[in-house]
Parts: sequence; C-alpha cells; structure tokens
Amino acid sequence: MDWDKLRIFHAVADAGSLTHAGDSLHLSQSAVSRQIRSLEESLNTTLFHRHARGLILTEQGELLFDATSSMLKRIDSATARIRDSEEEVFGELRVTTTTGFGSLWLAPRLPKLYEKYPDLNIDLMLEERVLDLPMREADVAIRMKEPSQADLIRKRLMQIRMRLYASPEYLAEHGTPETLEDMAKHRLICQNTRSAQVMAGLSLVQELMTYDIRSTLTVNNYFGVLQAVISHLGIGVLPDYIIEDFPSAVRVLPDLESGEVPVFLAYPEELRQSKRIAAFRDFVQEEIFAHRKHLKSMGQV
Repeated sequence: MDWDKLRIFHAVADAGSLTHAGDSLHLSQSAVSRQIRSLEESLNTTLFHRHARGLILTEQGELLFDATSSMLKRIDSATARIRDSEEEVFGELRVTTTTGFGSLWLAPRLPKLYEKYPDLNIDLMLEERVLDLPMREADVAIRMKEPSQADLIRKRLMQIRMRLYASPEYLAEHGTPETLEDMAKHRLICQNTRSAQVMAGLSLVQELMTYDIRSTLTVNNYFGVLQAVISHLGIGVLPDYIIEDFPSAVRVLPDLESGEVPVFLAYPEELRQSKRIAAFRDFVQEEIFAHRKHLKSMGQV
C-alpha cells in the first residue's frame, strides 16, 4: 500500500476536511482529493461519507485511521530513539508504575526533572497491570517486585514496608490503639483483598482482619487509602514512602509492619543507550537517595 496515500488519508481524517489537510500538507485540494479517491479504488471501499459540513469516516475508514494512527506513533517513537543518540534529552518517555507510587511519590517530584530537561515529554501510565516492556507498551517501569520478563535491564531502587497510619484528628477523637486487639474498635482503611496489590500488603491486611474489625473502608489503590486517612476516616494500611510528603500522618502500632517490598526500575535492553532513559533513571536514583536521607533524619529508617 502506498505510504504517501496513507499519510494523506490520515491528514484528511484528522482534519475532517480536504482543504485543511491540503493546507497542512502543502497540497492543493484537488491533489488531496485525487489521492483519496485512488486509495479508495485500490481498497475497493469508501473511506469517507461526504457532507456539506465536512468529511466523516466510514466504518472501514475508522479501521484504517486506527492503523495509520498506530503507525505514526511507532514512527514518532522510532524517530525519538534515533535522535536519542544526540546529547540533548528530549522527546516522549512512557513511564509505567502503580497508581499509589506514581501519584504519591513520583509525580510530586517530576517538576525537578522537567526543570532540568524542559523538552522531555513524559507519558505517565498509572495502573496495577504489569505492562509488557519488550513489546514496547512502555519505555520504563517502576514496579513493586522484580520483573520476570526477559531482555530487561533491571535495577533495585529501594525497599518499602506497609505500616499503619492515622491523622492526629482521628486519634484525638477515637483514641490510639495500643494492641492489635484494640483495632477492633477502629475503622480499617486498606486495599480490598481481591484487588491487585503486593503480597506483603495483602498479608498484613489479612492478619488485621482476624481481629474482628467491625468497620472497614476498602479502596483499590493507595492514593485513595491516603485520602481517606487524611480525611480522618480511620487507620490506614499505607506504604512507608508517604511519610516524607505527609509528615502529619501518625504511625500507629509502630511494632507492626509488613515484610520488605522491593522496588525495581526496568527497561528494555534495546534502550540501553537511550539518553531519555538514563536521565530518568539517574533522576529517580537521586530522588531516592534524598528520600532515604530525609527519612533517616526523621528517624523513620
């Protein structure tokens, strides 16, 4: 299939107008129309419904537009990787991590990265599902366990633990539990045991549930758990990395915590030379070093 015709088709579909597409492509309206007509003839189908107010894609046109959109994204990604051989750090970097870590720890620190590399474009994908890095669903991942996929460069960044936290206002009103048995008098805020989460956090929640806790609030990510805690709703199971940015949270039952949860950064072997990856990796490592130093000064590690 002729790539020039596909490129022109994509521009027309995106603009919804032969005239506007021609302007962006520096072609006459008649030249654009001829190319679209030729493409339709070669496919033996109609790609656009023609209306007085513009062009609307047919079902077949929608299918082709999805394909050309995917092709252009891959070309843009390839172009960015080729240009990565230059000294500047710029272009798109697709980062995936969990909702909790991404929203509570990573996102608040990104202004420092953008300040250093203003031409970097980060696509931050927050979800519990593990994206396939070798298949390029993302460029770099920060996960709460060591990646099992092959052909990945992986680096252990730190370890975290799940602990219990509450707001001072909640504890002033409801009292501070002194023993695990006291948790039966309090509302527990945690991730639902059926939701995707690290095994250490799940084990801690399951242990707490054995103490006849009468009231619970379950959320499917730690961001929601934190919001409930700082809204004085109860005692929450949260990762310890939240303490630096939310110092008002009070640790409850300080002798109780989960096992260690390793945090790994990973990216495909083929991106070993990427300057965008290197810039992001170095930034995260520097922030984690500063994070550890601050927690140590607070007596939290």
